Amino acid sequence: MRITTNAILRNYKNNLSTTINTLNSSRTKVMTQRSFNSVAENPGAAARASQLHRKYYSNQDNLSMLSDVQSRQDGQEDAMRQINDMLKTINKDYGIQAMNGTNQTKEVREGYASALREFQKTMVLSLNSSYEDTFLFAGSDGKNPPFTLTDDGTLTYRGYNVNAADGTADKSALDTLSTEKLYVDLGMGLSLDENNKVVPSSAFNMSLPGINAVGYGKDSEGMSNNVIVLTGQMADLLSAETFDAQAYQKLSAKFEDVSSGILNQITELGVKSEFLTTTKDRLENTDISLQEQMENVEGIDMAKAITDYMWNQYAYNAALKVGTSILSPSFIDFMK
Repeated sequence: MRITTNAILRNYKNNLSTTINTLNSSRTKVMTQRSFNSVAENPGAAARASQLHRKYYSNQDNLSMLSDVQSRQDGQEDAMRQINDMLKTINKDYGIQAMNGTNQTKEVREGYASALREFQKTMVLSLNSSYEDTFLFAGSDGKNPPFTLTDDGTLTYRGYNVNAADGTADKSALDTLSTEKLYVDLGMGLSLDENNKVVPSSAFNMSLPGINAVGYGKDSEGMSNNVIVLTGQMADLLSAETFDAQAYQKLSAKFEDVSSGILNQITELGVKSEFLTTTKDRLENTDISLQEQMENVEGIDMAKAITDYMWNQYAYNAALKVGTSILSPSFIDFMK
């Protein structure tokens, strides 16, 4: 069988091309630390990797959202604690026990009234605090300040008088606003019921209507259930020409009773914070697990990959040396 020079060169070029491609593939694996770099190389692993990447990025989104929710809730808790400290100060220093003897003079009472009105304004400012561009105590409407305190002492929540009596339109609207929910998906399998409403157990409610903390409406005796309104009414009694100690004592007792609503909200926020911490731990563990799974599907054994690369480099160099013997001198090389 006659083997021509062209046949030898053709086979050599094909084999050299294969050697170069193999060397390039092994080099790419070492540089990228991936077992494949195109779907065609390993369709099954590529499909599995695609699923894992979707889960991984979804989990990253959940972690990012959880971090925002935690920061938002920290802001809510800080504001609640500020208001609670003010309520403690009012209960301690501005109760009926402080209105004795000398303190019952008109001048001293005016000083107390002025201080209470400042507390009133400060509490409203705390309730109108925001995180980034969202108001923390506005329920589902985080774009507008929820509370407004007018000069005559009227307090409104999202336009409705918080001192509204039962049976009024404002009281009915406040009842609805107090139950508002604002759900976010934290990787708990967000789902909807047959009415296209979020299933509460599948999402986290980060809404906190401010009226649930400071109270709203009136009791059966017609007294306000809102601590800010009560603070203003106590100030009005103190600044009156004739001080009604009995009425002030009654307001003070009501104020102390309603103040417990803040503590209840702080406790509820503490429970939510614990839930968020637990959820964060779960998501971080999921993140680690997904990274390990992606490494198993896409990753390579670096020691083996480097060994393969060095061997393919050796084979390529050997192929080049073989080429020098194939391209032997021809008759043309001896022509003068």
